[in-house]
Amino acid sequence: MRDAEEARTQPLGPQDEEEPTSGGTGYFIKGFGFQPTYCLQNMAGRLGRGSVAPVLQLLSLALFTVVLVVILVKVSKVPSYQERRQEKQKIDKEMSQLKTGIAGLCRPCPWDWTLFQRNCYFFSQSKRNWADSVIACQDMGAQLVVIKSVEEQNFLQLNAKNKGPTWMGLSDLKKEGVWQWVDGSHLWFSLSNNWLPGEPNNDGDEDCAEFRGDGWNDGKCRVEKFWICKEPAASCSSP
Repeated sequence: MRDAEEARTQPLGPQDEEEPTSGGTGYFIKGFGFQPTYCLQNMAGRLGRGSVAPVLQLLSLALFTVVLVVILVKVSKVPSYQERRQEKQKIDKEMSQLKTGIAGLCRPCPWDWTLFQRNCYFFSQSKRNWADSVIACQDMGAQLVVIKSVEEQNFLQLNAKNKGPTWMGLSDLKKEGVWQWVDGSHLWFSLSNNWLPGEPNNDGDEDCAEFRGDGWNDGKCRVEKFWICKEPAASCSSP
């Protein structure tokens, strides 16, 4: 009994120190027989080494798939040469139809002309003498304005007042005191009340009529003033 207790308390000798086992990471302690289970260690090691490669392969495959999908999406959005050509032809056709439609739109008056009661009026931005104003309107296929109604007179008077003294197509050049329009018609009595007080007075050989302020005035035909042309509005009715 005493010998057994001494054997248990005896310190480890050189032969009893830890030695590495041949199985890997476990150690065998001589005299005690302590060692991790070899088979569990072996399985863990194999699992650790064997499972990394498949995971990396799966990740690489997934990444490659994502990149491939992105490339295919981008490529699919780029139109082919045939598609671009067809799109250009479509746009050219639509532009041609649009131009044809615009050209076919009916405008009762030319650009820069004003429509009023089925007539078109051009208010000049430059000044000419009375004779040159007549010619300028004729060159545009119109005539220096001839007034036919009170409504037309009011419309023209208002616009001329905003510009300044403006020639109309009225004069007594053929016979003093007999006022005629450029179309050969005589001045209607109903429009005679548009002369300003004391006009026409033929002061200094004044033979051409002009819009001035709120009424008419006779002025010297050689003086340059604004002018107004008139022509009938185009008909936009379908044939």
